[in-house]
Amino acid sequence: LQLSNTAILHQIRRDQVTDTCRANSVSSRKRRVLTPNDLKHLVVDEDHEMIYCYVPKVACTNWKRVMMVLTGRGKYSDPMEIPANEAHVSSNLKTLNQYSIPEINHRLKNYMKFLFVREPFERLVSAYRNKFTQKYNTSFHKRYGTKIVRRQRKNATQEALRKGDDVKFEEFVAYLIDPHTQREEPFNEHWQTVYSLCHPCHIHYDLIGKYETLEEDSNYILQLAGVGNYLKFPTYAKSTRTTDEMTTEFFQNISSEHQTQLYEVYKLDFLMFNYSVPSYLKLE
Repeated sequence: LQLSNTAILHQIRRDQVTDTCRANSVSSRKRRVLTPNDLKHLVVDEDHEMIYCYVPKVACTNWKRVMMVLTGRGKYSDPMEIPANEAHVSSNLKTLNQYSIPEINHRLKNYMKFLFVREPFERLVSAYRNKFTQKYNTSFHKRYGTKIVRRQRKNATQEALRKGDDVKFEEFVAYLIDPHTQREEPFNEHWQTVYSLCHPCHIHYDLIGKYETLEEDSNYILQLAGVGNYLKFPTYAKSTRTTDEMTTEFFQNISSEHQTQLYEVYKLDFLMFNYSVPSYLKLE
């Protein structure tokens, strides 16, 4: 019974994506053919015929570790023994863009495909906290922080312009909704929409896991893959993780105009994965 309930739950999630894609086909009508470049987030496990689309800030480090155990042919047995930075080395996992077109089509048609999603603004605050408030993320401060300060801060100091290590959340939001940003280059993967990273209107995912039910969903997928008896998804209590309360606090200083514009940017993710409009938003 438990399994059938879970199966029903995943069917409901799939239907929600299908309905949203259909209802918003204007924005997705560009029915553009996916290019190999669109598939670089899809990790392939040949042995178990699975494809996982990873979304940064949605347990992707642990899922990459699990995929390394699954594809490592016995090289690893415990996901948590794999250092986090090792999980993000691209050569450690094979992605779908490395295959020929016929091979890509064969895998998309026949392999079990899954992704994990998270409440969009909670994921956004999590990305902001990780990339802009941690001293060690100097590459992000240089690459994005300096640009955000230059564009969004009046009378910025020379030091702020050089280091970019004190970006405020309000400035980050202003940067995200600035049309210039979108025209200039695609969003960084840590704040790019799931819709744009995983192309759920073009790729039919069999399973949509949620960050909110991470363990159950992950172990259900491992069970379906036939490895559930020897591989469990790593559980960990992280005291630093971004919560709903924390997200609420971050949004308090954002004007309702900016909240409305930001919601528009992430709207398809909200609708597609059935997240309601947060109660703390003051939409115009």
